Amino acid sequence: MVPQHGRMPFTLVSFHAHPDDEALYTGGTLARAAGEGHRVVLVTATSGGAGLAGSAMGTGDRLARRRLEELEGSARALGVSRTVRLGYADSGMDGAAAPAGDGARRFCDVPVPQAAERLARILLEEGAHVLTGYDAAGGYGHPDHVHVHRVALEAARLARTPVLLQATVDRERLRRAIRAVSWLPGLPQGFDPRAVRDRYAAREELTHRVDVRPVIAAKRAALAAHASQATADSGTRTLAVLLRLPRPLFRAVMGTEWFVEVGREPAGSLLDDVFASVRGQDRIPRTRPFDDA
Repeated sequence: MVPQHGRMPFTLVSFHAHPDDEALYTGGTLARAAGEGHRVVLVTATSGGAGLAGSAMGTGDRLARRRLEELEGSARALGVSRTVRLGYADSGMDGAAAPAGDGARRFCDVPVPQAAERLARILLEEGAHVLTGYDAAGGYGHPDHVHVHRVALEAARLARTPVLLQATVDRERLRRAIRAVSWLPGLPQGFDPRAVRDRYAAREELTHRVDVRPVIAAKRAALAAHASQATADSGTRTLAVLLRLPRPLFRAVMGTEWFVEVGREPAGSLLDDVFASVRGQDRIPRTRPFDDA
């Protein structure tokens, strides 16, 4: 696709912990970038084999294979040009998941320099302009998400990637969204505004608020591709709740994605362009991820 308005095409590398994270946190941003003619590369640290799913989906290696197949479907829906799997094992929510049957090392156990060097090689190979990782808390605190934060920061430094964006959620907006759907029956345990009061990012920390409503159908299709993550033997999964929202409500709840740009001081209006800092010298942030090396 030809870049819109004659703008230079850029390369966006998006780094995630498990299949489905790319759709939840950055799906609209990736689809929007791809639709505008930019190159989008998706890097996933683990196969998600320790994730929750209904027993019919299998466990361990069987679930991991299924989730990687689902990842490919999500990538197609988002217009991703290349998908890279680092092949580490899912660490589990408490970081104590058993090692994978193929002997792969749990991601949270891999030294940051080792994983970062692998990611940096991809950044250099792609000539990446922008890398996305996660906020310092890993959003909701999963050990693999926290490790993504650390690895992305080091990889950006090693590769001297101009922009590192930390995917997050506007904490207050999330609390309002949870209240907005609280009328739905069968919500998952913990689907409570109070449960997110210390998670993700405060509004004053944000630098980007990306409008993804024009590509919301692609984001919804990417989420739907991760069918295993909408299943459970008992109770209801968050993904299942999201996918059964009426489309206008889904658009309202999921139509914005948030980032914190490393090195940019939050000030004034939030940016709606993940490439803002590489479009012109006047927009480049005062510091960059590798400046303190």
